[in-house]
Amino acid sequence: MKEIERIRQYADALRLTMLKNQPESLIHQAQIDKPGYLEFTRMLLEQEVKQRQKTDLDRRMKMARLPKDHNLESYNFNHSNGISKPQLRELRELIWLNQNYNLILMGPSGTGKTFIASGLIFDAVKAGYKAYFKTMEELISILRLKEMTSSALNAYNRLLKAHLIAIDDIMLFPMKKNEAVAFFNLIDHLHEKCSVIITTNKSPKQWAETLEDEVLATALLDRLLYRCEVLKLDGNSYRMENRKSIFN
Repeated sequence: MKEIERIRQYADALRLTMLKNQPESLIHQAQIDKPGYLEFTRMLLEQEVKQRQKTDLDRRMKMARLPKDHNLESYNFNHSNGISKPQLRELRELIWLNQNYNLILMGPSGTGKTFIASGLIFDAVKAGYKAYFKTMEELISILRLKEMTSSALNAYNRLLKAHLIAIDDIMLFPMKKNEAVAFFNLIDHLHEKCSVIITTNKSPKQWAETLEDEVLATALLDRLLYRCEVLKLDGNSYRMENRKSIFN
């Protein structure tokens, strides 16, 4: 038992989490399989790498703050909304992300904008990118509070280092002048450094009305649309067609 405890201590000092937490099971399995020294060493290192990769993925998934439904493997193509299977497949390959392209998903409520956006964030995180999903309300709150709270400042700094950010329901509600300027400054900083996914039920021409500033709206669109794919989704609301009832 002293040897096991010493192994735990050494593993803890070296931050070998798998070996620290499960030395008995690893040693017991080795006693059964009787691997050579080289194979046993490789197996220990392989287990540690896999554990660290899983821990890192879990952490990044948590930080992405995805909505409940976000796996595009379950996308229902029977519900026609204007995006084809080949188009979605190409988006999921994330080549556009490496090229710093933006994506605007535009259409009425219930046409799959949020699901597609969060699904692409999910795919990006799995692929190793720093990717985050934010509603416009959450983003405005971060911009408003970043000078006052450390949590908002940390969230803002993470966005500055992101590879991909999805902003859901942009321009749904009017913004105050200082909020609109702060939002523009963020987009300006991210321009050609980070890809942005926008979901909106308003056309770019209507953004000026929401911002109440045509010059600012033009400058914002100039940066977002420079390298950008605009997908116009349409059709009936998926939620309304598949709504649940207490008495079903």
